[in-house]
Amino acid sequence: MSKEKILVVDDEKDIIELLQYNLEKEGYRISCAYSGEECLENVKTELPDLILLDLMLPEIDGLDVCKFLKNYPQTSHIPIIMLTAKGEETDIVLGLELGADDYIAKPFKIRELLARVKTVLRRTKINILPLSKEKDMIKFKDLVIDSTKHQVTLKNLPLNLTSTEFNLLKFLASHPGKVFTREQLLDQVWSENSFIVDRAVDVHIRRLRQKLLSASEYIITVRGVGYRFKEEI
Repeated sequence: MSKEKILVVDDEKDIIELLQYNLEKEGYRISCAYSGEECLENVKTELPDLILLDLMLPEIDGLDVCKFLKNYPQTSHIPIIMLTAKGEETDIVLGLELGADDYIAKPFKIRELLARVKTVLRRTKINILPLSKEKDMIKFKDLVIDSTKHQVTLKNLPLNLTSTEFNLLKFLASHPGKVFTREQLLDQVWSENSFIVDRAVDVHIRRLRQKLLSASEYIITVRGVGYRFKEEI
């Protein structure tokens, strides 16, 4: 059985060739794009299992590409690893706010990049596995988390959450009233991925709250500790 398909997006030919060679050695199927516009056209043809996305791209930059893909229902589930030459925290946080799953700064070590690719793909597979029956459906007031459909509805209207946002919400809602530190959430929601920084949790919580609208109050910040999901009274 063929491995997952990865779309590599970068305007530097040498980077594309390096990544394609090493990823194909690992058995992945690779397609390439040299601009943001070409990336979006490629995704229309065949949905990849993961996108390695450079931020500094001609025509449409990587952040705009990420924003479009994560806001479009048909592509919001595709994990994205950002490639950035800047390595600045502001770029990383902005990319995470837009829904990216991970990042790696150039120049990078190929073994580290391969490890991140493997981790993100594994985490994505875990996310779509069916849960035990008692956790298939979580209902809290007007909010419903359906693991079998990988869908969240509020007042019977579907919410467009990324895979990470869905799993973060599901984990918190599965343990109402229990406080989790950022480190604990990283361990539970991001699985074995040790590359994500603690601040990523705050970024994803903030983005999740924005999408939850009136249900945003169900996620409570415990100052100086972490987060918990509201208990039914």
